[in-house]
Amino acid sequence: MQVILGTKIGMTQIIGEDGVVTPVTILQAGPCTVTQIKTTDTDGYNAVQVGYGQGKNLSKSVAGHVKKAGDNLNPKVLKEFRVDEIPEGMKLGDTLSVESFKPGDKVAVTGTSKGKGFAGTVKRHNFIESRNTHGFKGNIRRVGSIGSMYPQKVWKGKKMPGRMGHDQGTVKNLFYNPCFYD
Repeated sequence: MQVILGTKIGMTQIIGEDGVVTPVTILQAGPCTVTQIKTTDTDGYNAVQVGYGQGKNLSKSVAGHVKKAGDNLNPKVLKEFRVDEIPEGMKLGDTLSVESFKPGDKVAVTGTSKGKGFAGTVKRHNFIESRNTHGFKGNIRRVGSIGSMYPQKVWKGKKMPGRMGHDQGTVKNLFYNPCFYD
């Protein structure tokens, strides 16, 4: 099973021997601990629950749940991964690390973008400002008309002001390249 949880440390670049500059992301990946194994017999599907990081104040129910996997386990993140079949020999408390990946493997990375709070249409959707002359009275960054005749409603997906960022995104087909920085 090739999954791992991690934290983004930062960005840097690597200059190749041919002079090509490649941007890279530095991650602190693992170690992750197996906290639960679900099977079709007990839960109706196969999955492996993994814990990562060092949390602070766990609720008593979560603390009791992860105590089955080992003492002094205090994960910050619990994530479940569905699998077709449970890997042979996997048990509670096993540790997953980056050794399961080989250089050149293609990986898919899922993360959450930065939350930017409430934003207007100029910042959120790259709308242009209105002109600032001839009676606009300072309403240059407002949305303007959103269509009011027919069908007398706001269409779903209409580009309007609202919360920007804090969205989950996945980038696929990245190459795993183990570079260790201390």
